[in-house]
This record gives sequence, structure tokens and C-alpha cells, in this order.
Amino acid sequence: MQVKPLSRKCVIWLMMAAGLLLLGGCSTTPVASTRSAATPPVEHYIIGPGDSLEVFVRDNPNLTTTVPVRPDGRISIPLVQSIMAAGKTPENLAGDIEKALSRYVRAPLVTVIVKNFVGSYSQQVRVVGQAAKPEALPYRSGMTVLDVMIDVGGLTKFAAGNSAKIIRRLPDGKEQTIPVRLGDLMDGAIKHNMVMHPGDILIIPQSLF
Repeated sequence: MQVKPLSRKCVIWLMMAAGLLLLGGCSTTPVASTRSAATPPVEHYIIGPGDSLEVFVRDNPNLTTTVPVRPDGRISIPLVQSIMAAGKTPENLAGDIEKALSRYVRAPLVTVIVKNFVGSYSQQVRVVGQAAKPEALPYRSGMTVLDVMIDVGGLTKFAAGNSAKIIRRLPDGKEQTIPVRLGDLMDGAIKHNMVMHPGDILIIPQSLF
């Protein structure tokens, strides 16, 4: 069977259609992503009495110093006799020191670094009772009961570990009591581990026998 040649009009039409398909395949339309990355909340350290602070003043080595935060929450640095530090973040305190120093130094730039930290009570985890070393620990992000027990050296031989409890202050001011089986946890039952909150008090009672 003999195939008839295409007419000139059909050839032109086919060429135009192929060109349009080629252009459509090359063009891309940006698609906006509807997925948003979850940003974890930023935790800011709050300075407390007993902390040791390094106050660094750029280009002024005579003003750079390391000072303790006094029991009244204040510190003293060169040119600034007394300034409140407790209850502030290092960034907030640096800004306040810059304002105080601006009376004597042109455009001071201050950095505050916490060298040895204790923190305010709201930033501590306190352990009382039958721990090897009962003490107040600075809260760390993600801190667990097991982390706390490692820091305090574990339980004493007189501890009633499975009768331990966590006292936690809730945002509305009420207190919550959370039982924790420390004895089982220290024996390897990791299911009894739990996350601590800043301000928690871990109470470890003494065994009655």
C-alpha cells in the first residue's frame, strides 16, 4: 500500500506542536514547600548567686575580670561598684554592664561568660536524702533522673530507692509529686528513667529496716 506524503500544512502543524511540547517540558514551576522545620525552644541560662562570671570588655584588658556573684545577687567590676547579676541571662547582664560602662568608655562591647555555674533555684535540680552526695545541681537541657544519680554518686546503702519522689512546681504554682523507682533504675531497669525539669527536687528517703 502506498503512503501518501503529508501536506505542507500538516508538517508545519506537527512542528509547532512538537515545539510547544518541548517548551512545556523544559519549563519548571517552583513549588513552595509546606513542610516547616520544627525549631526546638532555646533555653537561656539564668545567673544565680554562687556563679563565677568572666566579664570581657573588648579592647579594655584592664576592665576584663572574673568575679563571683555574691549572695545578694550582685557583682562588682572595675568602674562599676555594684550591679545586679542574679536573675539575668549572660546576654542581659552584658547589656546592663555596657550601659554602666558607657559613662566612662566610648561604645563598650561586653561579653559575659559563666565559668562555674550554680544557677538560681529555678535552674537547679536539688537532691536531698539518701544520695551518696546530696547537693544542688545546675539543670542541663535533657537531664534525666539517671544523669542526676550519676552526678550525686548513686544511692547510700540505707536508701529506700523505690520510695523516692520528685517534687515539681507547675506553672500554676501548684506542686506535683511524682514517684520514681530509683532502686530498680540503678539496678538497670531503664524504663524507670524520666526527664527532669528545672527546679525539681528529688527526695530519697531512708529505709526503715
